Amino acid sequence: MTTKSKSCGRTLIARVRQTSIGERLIATVIILTVATGLGLISQGLYIKAKAVLAQVLLESAWSRALAGEASPKAWPWADTWPVAKLSLPRLQKKAVILNNASGEAMAFGPGLMAGTPAPGQPGTSVIAGHRDTHFEFLKNVKLGDTVEVMTNSNKRITYTVDYMEVVDAKASGIEPNAPGQSLALVTCWPFGEKSPGPLRYVVHATPVEASAARSIDAFKRAAIRSGDPMSLTR
Repeated sequence: MTTKSKSCGRTLIARVRQTSIGERLIATVIILTVATGLGLISQGLYIKAKAVLAQVLLESAWSRALAGEASPKAWPWADTWPVAKLSLPRLQKKAVILNNASGEAMAFGPGLMAGTPAPGQPGTSVIAGHRDTHFEFLKNVKLGDTVEVMTNSNKRITYTVDYMEVVDAKASGIEPNAPGQSLALVTCWPFGEKSPGPLRYVVHATPVEASAARSIDAFKRAAIRSGDPMSLTR
């Protein structure tokens, strides 16, 4: 080793020894923070990839459901199966709906909440999905958007979005036995958050026929209040 190399080595060692404990702790914290951030990014990518792959497998099971197979499973050990398919034409989003909304099931796709009717049945069908995967697109839904649901009996139901609201999960006000055949799409709120909370974002929709009937009723009531009943015949 040359004299110059030895001198450089001694200088580096001296600088390391001169580093305070506080500086070393700060460096350690920075390293751990970066490592944690990379881990969370990796986890987030894994969750999204899992959700996408699951929907691909569920599409195959959904095709079998439409062909008449009862409770078709997307993979042998699955404890859930598709019961409907949801689509929002304007947003070009689709999702296969599972028969339950348990934590395990929702990792693979949106699910029908227990105790609520299937789409097309009397009452309010409540479908829940995660805000960072399958139901992330709910933040872009607008009033008047069309929501289409295909049931496993090959029945297509077209809904219109009536309104959106943020509610407490324990006091949502959603009534499964309400008159009509409504649809409620539910996810956690606010969007972009990672930690769980009590708030839920709900998109309410009703069948197109019901929405049209309500519009006509509202028009009639407005005409009567205006004192111009002749407008009803125009």
